[in-house]
Amino acid sequence: MGEKKKNKLHMPHVLTLIFLLIVVVAILTWILPSGEFERTLMDTSAGERSVAVAGTYHSVDKVLEDGTSLRQGIGQVLMAPGKGIQQMIEVLAFVFIIGGVFQIMAKTNALNMGIQKIVKKLGAKEILIIPILMLLFGLGGSTFGMSDELVPFYLLIMPIMFTMGYDSMTTFMTVCLAATVGYAASTVNPFCVLIAQGIAGIQGNPQLVFRMIQWVIMMGVIITFVTWRALIIKKSPEKSITYQEDIHKKKEITAKVDFNQDMTIRQKSVLAVFVIGMVVVVVGLVKFGWYMNELSMCFMGMGLLMGIFGGLNEKEISDEFITGVKDISFAAMVIGFCSGIMVIAQDGMIIDTILNTLSNLVADSSNAVFAVVLYIVESLLTLLVPSSSGLAALSMPIIAPLCDLHGVNPEAAVTALQYGNQLTNLMSPVAGTTVAGLAICRISFAQWWKTIWKVFLILTVLAIIFCTISAAL
Repeated sequence: MGEKKKNKLHMPHVLTLIFLLIVVVAILTWILPSGEFERTLMDTSAGERSVAVAGTYHSVDKVLEDGTSLRQGIGQVLMAPGKGIQQMIEVLAFVFIIGGVFQIMAKTNALNMGIQKIVKKLGAKEILIIPILMLLFGLGGSTFGMSDELVPFYLLIMPIMFTMGYDSMTTFMTVCLAATVGYAASTVNPFCVLIAQGIAGIQGNPQLVFRMIQWVIMMGVIITFVTWRALIIKKSPEKSITYQEDIHKKKEITAKVDFNQDMTIRQKSVLAVFVIGMVVVVVGLVKFGWYMNELSMCFMGMGLLMGIFGGLNEKEISDEFITGVKDISFAAMVIGFCSGIMVIAQDGMIIDTILNTLSNLVADSSNAVFAVVLYIVESLLTLLVPSSSGLAALSMPIIAPLCDLHGVNPEAAVTALQYGNQLTNLMSPVAGTTVAGLAICRISFAQWWKTIWKVFLILTVLAIIFCTISAAL
């Protein structure tokens, strides 16, 4: 009997889940007609983008003139993860470098000693570190689209949370939940609101004040939830859904830490390098539009300097870097596999077909439910196109004109895109940012969904309300 209980249904491994989704999308390329919109280049806040031209959708034969079949078979399915990894190579290189750099920093023990100082200074008010950090990540998501850059912060913040008596889920929510909801409630994010407005022909961000109000409300909801939950976990650690897993994680992170030691000059120097480096990263992101290669450059330089200032020799720096790369390799592979889903959909030319069908559903909707349908459409499209800028380039040329036809403010299309995209990514097993964060924190999707589903429903209701108001303004 005991053996039978052990064999009950369980959540598949994340790689299994992603591969099954690749297979499902491949099957769809045999069922759905292939087609495409004509496209044109357009200058946007995020650079030059190829955008779909409304009213130009046309079907495409399943077998092209050169004999290429758009029906994706077993060979294409097996190639998809590899192609996905190739498409995401800049991001994966950044992730590997981040893993190596933070392992070098961990070897110096500077971070752990700095954590002790922070905890002592906060004293009885240590819980304040959660809302403070969440506000910062929320601002990052809302203003410059902080997303792929989150990877190093899980490694940085998890020891802090463990030291203060919280769990790995608190770490994930402090970083990913805050940044993603901030991203959803975008104010001036060039990769979401601004690019969508540019494609839709909206000038001057006319609903900026309303967007700021949305950000305050959405952040207030999640900060209240995460802080309340953290207090419960601190009082009763066994109530954490990740309690058993965290026992092993804490041993790995804190096994060699002696918090009674004072910080050495070398450790202070390492932290100084880290702080200065992060300032440079933020300035580069906001002012110069840096992306993966420039960020990799900064973190590589930080890693070398932290190793040298931390007293490590060249062999120790190299060994620690390789160890860090090994530890983060799973998260990197997950990102690449997720991209493989998009590869199949693109090669089968079914994305535009799905977009055209969904846009037609929106066109037939009454004004009363128009905003809700917009939200649903953008949420469904996000499963195929997780990128906010990619989704904007794909859907805005089609959705924005529909708003005009219905006599609805086209800002509703932008609002629906930002919430439909990011709230879906928050729960989606194909969203690289979310999946990578869960992988680094070693949290399963089942654990994440069970923890967040009630809050997700609240956020969804608020998002639909905001879309409705946006349409009426």
